[in-house]
Amino acid sequence: MRPDLPYALGGIALGAVLLGNAALAPDATAVRPLDVILVLAMAAALAMCRRFPVPALLVVTAAMLAFHLRVHAGVAASFPVLLAVYFAAWRGHRVVAALASLVFLGGFLARDVGTAPAGEAGQQLVERTSLLLGWFVAANVAGLVARQRRAYLEQVEQRAAEAERTREEVALRRAGEERLRIARDLHDSLTHSISVIKVQAGIAVHLARKRGEEPAAALLAIQEAGGAAMRELRATLQVLRAPDDDAGEVGTVGLARLDELAERTRAAGVPVRITVSGDPSGLPAEVDQAGYRVVQEALTNVARHAGRANTEVRIDCMPAQLSVVIIDDGWAAAEDRTPRDGLVTAGVGLTGMRERVTGLGGTLKADRQDGGGFAVRATFPLDSSARHGGSA
Repeated sequence: MRPDLPYALGGIALGAVLLGNAALAPDATAVRPLDVILVLAMAAALAMCRRFPVPALLVVTAAMLAFHLRVHAGVAASFPVLLAVYFAAWRGHRVVAALASLVFLGGFLARDVGTAPAGEAGQQLVERTSLLLGWFVAANVAGLVARQRRAYLEQVEQRAAEAERTREEVALRRAGEERLRIARDLHDSLTHSISVIKVQAGIAVHLARKRGEEPAAALLAIQEAGGAAMRELRATLQVLRAPDDDAGEVGTVGLARLDELAERTRAAGVPVRITVSGDPSGLPAEVDQAGYRVVQEALTNVARHAGRANTEVRIDCMPAQLSVVIIDDGWAAAEDRTPRDGLVTAGVGLTGMRERVTGLGGTLKADRQDGGGFAVRATFPLDSSARHGGSA
C-alpha cells in the first residue's frame, strides 16, 4: 500500500481545496453531507488510480460532475478529473480517458451555461470551454507522452540486456571454439608422439622377456609413464571438448592417485616416501587436482635434475587448509631445477605450480635447503571465498 500513499494524500489535498473553495466562492451553494461523501469518494478513487486507473477515472468523473452540479464548485472540480485522466492515458486507456474528458466537459459547461446570468452565457461558455478544453487536451497528451517515454526506456533497457546476452553468448562460443582448437592441437602434437614412446617401450620389454631377460627398470618406467600420460591426455582432451556445464563432471586426477605416481617415480630410480595426515577424500575437486599436480611437477623436477635423491612427500589435510610439502636431498640448486636443453623455457615448471596455487588463493614456496636439496611447500585454503578471491 505504500506506493498508493502519494495518490491518497493528493486526493485528500484536492478534497480540502474543493470544500474550501465551495465555502468561500460567492456563487457556490452550501455544502451538504452528500457533497462531502462525493469528495471522499473522489479521494478514495484517486488513492486507487495507480492499480485501477479505469474504475478510478469513472468514479472521479462521476463524483466531481455531481459535486459541481450540486455545489457549483467552479474549475476546481476539474482538478481531480484531470489527474485521473492523465493516469488513465499513461496506462494506455486512451479512449476511456478521452470519453471521460468529453463527458465531464459537457456536463460542466452545461451547468455553467444553465446558471449563467442573461447576456453572459456566450462569453462564459467561450472562456470556460477554451480553458478546460486546453487543460484536458494537455492531460491526455501528457499521459500519452509519459507512456511512450516509459515504453522507450523499457525498449532501451531490453536492447541493452539483449546486447549483453549476445556478447556473453559470443564469448562462450569463442571460448568453446578455442577449447576445440587447443584439443585438436594437443591431439595432433602429443598423442602420436606419446603413443610411439609407449609402443616402442612395450616392444622393448616384450623382446627382453622373449629372450628370457628381465626388462630394465627404465623401460618399465617408460612404459608405465607413457600409459599414464595417454590416460591423462585423453582426460584433458575430454575436458576441453566438453561443454562448460559438463566440463567439471569429467574425471580428473587427485591425491588419491599419489601411490600410483610414487610407483612410477620409484621405477625411474627416485626413492619416494609419502606421508598423508587427515582425510583427502573430502577436498574440493579443484584443490585436490592442484595438490596432485604440485606433487607431480615436484617429483618430475627431482627425477630430472636431482639425480637419485631421497624424496619425501607430506600431505596434511586440515579443516581450514591443505598443506603439500615435497623435500629431497639432491645436489641441484634452485637455478638448476630447470631444463638446459633449450626446449623448455627456464622456470616453466615452478612458474606453472605457482600460478596453479595462487589461482586458488594459496601460497607456494620453492627454494633450496641450507643443508642441500630442494623443498616445495604449497598451502591451499579450503574456504571457497578465499580460493575465489585469491586469484587477484
